[in-house]
Amino acid sequence: MSDRIFGIFGLLLAIGFAFAAFTIEESFLSDAVGPKAFPLIVATILGLSSLVIALRPDAEPDWPALRRLVEVVSAVVVMALYAKLLPVAGFVIATALAATYLSWRLGSPLVGAIATGFGTSIGIYVVFHLVLGLSLARGPLGF
Repeated sequence: MSDRIFGIFGLLLAIGFAFAAFTIEESFLSDAVGPKAFPLIVATILGLSSLVIALRPDAEPDWPALRRLVEVVSAVVVMALYAKLLPVAGFVIATALAATYLSWRLGSPLVGAIATGFGTSIGIYVVFHLVLGLSLARGPLGF
């Protein structure tokens, strides 16, 4: 029963996402595909996946223990805080903190999680900002 609820929720979310994508205004300078293509592809994949989950649910899914559910909720909270912290702290610092926490919760020792968090943050910064020239949120240190 919970799979059907999850599938229906995902399907409704996909429909809402598709409607939101259709409200995107196209500029005369846009490319041939346009800005609506990617959101519509995501909505289609989400809708089809949710439909499969709703129509072919598991017999009775095994729910994780309360401790695991708390960890999942804490990861969601960290990602929400990451979104709030990004414009304030900047991409490098916010990403390093979020990646460190998530690496640690996935089982890395603390020192390894810190190295992974900062390595991930700096690596993404180098590729996306320095190599590809994309704009990332600047922090108080200027990067």
